[in-house]
Amino acid sequence: MPKFAKSPPELIARFVAALGRTAAPDVTQRQMFGYPCAWIGGNMLTGLFAEQWWVRVSEADRDALLALPGAHPFEPMPGRAMGRYVVLPPDITVRDADLAAWLARSIDFTRSLPAKR
Repeated sequence: MPKFAKSPPELIARFVAALGRTAAPDVTQRQMFGYPCAWIGGNMLTGLFAEQWWVRVSEADRDALLALPGAHPFEPMPGRAMGRYVVLPPDITVRDADLAAWLARSIDFTRSLPAKR
């Protein structure tokens, strides 16, 4: 199993703070493979992976996000892209309004999925 870099403490703090500002009571946070992630109904909606912040979005939002410079499919392992999960461009993760907008889209989409048991 490869070793993965830890997320920087500043990014983790920003992740927790952003979810605190934009998330509803149905959003829970827990670790996934040692990285902070957020969930709704048992479905992942957003998380960190090393220095990357990814979101789960609809197909249309995925296409719009991938059109932005710096965005790319989330691949925790090379060649293993995870469907509708996209890494946010670094400039979005540092702008509160843009970050809140993409988190809201991720929350809305993930909330539309059937809950996992």
